[in-house]
Amino acid sequence: MAEQRKLELSRWPNGVLSIKGFLDPVGGAALRGALEPLARKSGPDDPRERDQRMADALVELVNQNLKVSLQVTASVETLMGLPGSPAGETEFGLPISAKTIERWACDCSLTRILLEGESTVIDVGRAVRTVKGPRRRALNARDRCCRWPGCDRPARLTAGHHLVHWASGGTSDLDNQVLLCHRHHWMVHEGGWQLVSGDGGRLLSIPPPTRFRTYVRGPD
Repeated sequence: MAEQRKLELSRWPNGVLSIKGFLDPVGGAALRGALEPLARKSGPDDPRERDQRMADALVELVNQNLKVSLQVTASVETLMGLPGSPAGETEFGLPISAKTIERWACDCSLTRILLEGESTVIDVGRAVRTVKGPRRRALNARDRCCRWPGCDRPARLTAGHHLVHWASGGTSDLDNQVLLCHRHHWMVHEGGWQLVSGDGGRLLSIPPPTRFRTYVRGPD
């Protein structure tokens, strides 16, 4: 049955990707074995149903293997977050928001291509921001897991996050970095949540102003 494996990826005009496929029992078991640990609820405030958690687990699994290099093409207006600015693009031509670029750039090697107007290249540069080596080992030893209040996702399933992003003047010191799992890293950047330091080094998660639901922030 392994010879009958199929995987079809269909891209919609808005960038959404539809996935359709068939795996043999061994391949299917391998995929489920990789996804199930990532699909667990990430704390008591996780409202996601299982199908969403499985989809998020697949994205997280892929991101773990792609945290090497990133090429982004964007206008200066996009990186500044100006209203009406066009979306950036990955090397595969997929649209990407400034907030997603910011999240990826927390822990990756970023190749930037800045455009002025329609297609004039005004800057090509490379900024290595990967949290690795001794710095990563120090973060793992200090945090041990995702630092989002109530989340226990182990350090090996997390990425380095800058509390004050380096693009906004934040440093690469350990005091400005924490470990976050994929879901909570997304919530801080694209989701509009804030993660701030409280008394005694505790971290507080603050929901966006438009959220009216009460969220658990962990023990006070």
